[in-house]
Amino acid sequence: MKKNILLCIAIVSVFSFNIYSQKAKLANADKNYNNYAYIDAIKTYEKVAEKGYKSAPMFQKLGNAYYFNGELDKAVKWYTELFAMPETQIEPTYYYRYAQSLRAIGDNKKADQILEQFDKISDNDSRAKLFKENTNYLEEIKQNSGRYKIENAGINSQYSDYGSSIYNNKVVFTSARDTGSLGQRKHTWTDQHFTNLYSADLDEQMSPSNPVKFNKSLNSKFNEATPVFTKDGKTVYFTRNNYINGKKGKNENGITLVKLYKATLEDEKWTNITALPFTSDSYSTAHPTLSPDEKTMYFASDMPGTLGLSDIFKVQINDDGSFGTPINLGPTVNTEGRETFPFVSQENEIYFASDGHPGVGGLDIFMSRINDDGSFNKVLNIGMDANSPKDDFAYIIDSKSRKGFLSSNRDGGQGYDDIYKFLETRKLICEQELYGKITDAESNIALPNAKVTLFDNKMNILKNVDADSNGDYTFMVECGKLYTVRAQKENYSTNEKQITIAKTNGKTNLPIALEKDQCKVTIGDDLGKCFGIKMIYFDLDKSNIRTEAALDLEKILDVLNQYPNMKLDIRSHTDSRASFKYNEALSDRRAKSTISWLIKNGVNPNRLTGKGYGENQLVNRCADGVKCTEEEHQMNRRSEFIITAL
Repeated sequence: MKKNILLCIAIVSVFSFNIYSQKAKLANADKNYNNYAYIDAIKTYEKVAEKGYKSAPMFQKLGNAYYFNGELDKAVKWYTELFAMPETQIEPTYYYRYAQSLRAIGDNKKADQILEQFDKISDNDSRAKLFKENTNYLEEIKQNSGRYKIENAGINSQYSDYGSSIYNNKVVFTSARDTGSLGQRKHTWTDQHFTNLYSADLDEQMSPSNPVKFNKSLNSKFNEATPVFTKDGKTVYFTRNNYINGKKGKNENGITLVKLYKATLEDEKWTNITALPFTSDSYSTAHPTLSPDEKTMYFASDMPGTLGLSDIFKVQINDDGSFGTPINLGPTVNTEGRETFPFVSQENEIYFASDGHPGVGGLDIFMSRINDDGSFNKVLNIGMDANSPKDDFAYIIDSKSRKGFLSSNRDGGQGYDDIYKFLETRKLICEQELYGKITDAESNIALPNAKVTLFDNKMNILKNVDADSNGDYTFMVECGKLYTVRAQKENYSTNEKQITIAKTNGKTNLPIALEKDQCKVTIGDDLGKCFGIKMIYFDLDKSNIRTEAALDLEKILDVLNQYPNMKLDIRSHTDSRASFKYNEALSDRRAKSTISWLIKNGVNPNRLTGKGYGENQLVNRCADGVKCTEEEHQMNRRSEFIITAL
């Protein structure tokens, strides 16, 4: 792609010397290269190469210059020359870039061969691990494909247009288009004009009108890019070269990088432009996006703590407008490659561009679900159509209409980068609506406000809801997965049902009927028997709580919560196998394990006592020396819950 992808939109000077020696030419080209003046560096390197000069460092830089400019088909030529150099020790990163470039020209077979070599020589590189763990990644990408209707957005120029945002029924985007100024300056990284922000009105179909330059108070003589606006329209965060109030900052090498800025709207003018406090002259920060509640900003950076060339970070936005400390999203999202251009949807899904996760070439667009605890689900390639063998990035989507925009330098475009509008016809993650009604088992009357809990296949709680006034509940679930739904209501016995969701989009009905409590407990009763609760089973020779045991302990916990004065004596038993002494110790550990689980889940320790009885109280004939089935033995491995106070 361009310099915008790597975040370093560097401002450099163009050097012009009359150089005659090959050595001097290379020295000048190296200087341009190190200053990110890739266009000038390429011109010199290629002239030297045409004269037959061969050098591994020169081929590396030529390949990189094209690679970082998104011209991967041209990068292939020079990486191929590099790999053809005899007895040359090539760093692992060049294997990866070479493979990515090969994908851009459709040579996936050779790309996979290069990645296999990369895996052998890389030192715990996550990109090698991802390739090894996803050997069928092309098939997976194919399954995720065919979900988009994509067309040119109609706002592109012959220059670079990318990075869309929605603001007041407009699409605001970045453009390097010529504004007609004879003195307009060009960037030596890309040979493009410096970018400004433009906007176009959107109709009801999210189709843009003719673009015009966005508010002049935000645009400077250097690069502005990738804005994001708050919902009230009064605050904007955006990317700009390290330039403010007529002054530009530089890093230790004299390069002006990019920073994130904030501005507020006053009297139709963007004012109070300030750099965000966690930015620096020493590293780049770019491409901001906001969480749905606008309390978290996500952005791309190569700041200290970055795993690769650029990573995605998040930072808390406090109520007073101050910011927390940026946090790297970690290895689920970030790799040793480039992760950039994040976007968070209204459904709390993060979309981002990456060349480190398995893709079809260049930067691909990926998605991961953000969990309530801030962790991330598996990263998924959103598929072809949206992704191409070239660079694809800057994805945004309206979760209701499933319409949005993305940027790409794919073949057939109008300019250097182009903006495409799309309609997503099928969600990446197959989902269903799991719904039902909670009723009285005898009268079939709806039970409003019943507590309904959704569990995954390992009995981890996914979500709790209260049934509405009609006894109805709803969960969004993933296709093809096994779930358990538990319904609870005061004066009713808890009931649970398991269901496997179909593998297609749609709805699944799961009604649950609850029976009224019939059992009247008293001191000395076994709570498990009284409420129809299964015995708490343990695996042979173990005292850890099994999944199905935890399920039943949830029921015991519910009863204890309903009767705050109830106390229990937990009695654990084993089968007759192993020695008497061993069984006594094992059963005691099991009793303590059961008590510990209840305490961990909120029960006061003063309400619980317990003891292990070993094999002293068998429930069947399976004593020492008696041949029994495994099922018969397991009946003796149990816990009982004797009520000692009410």
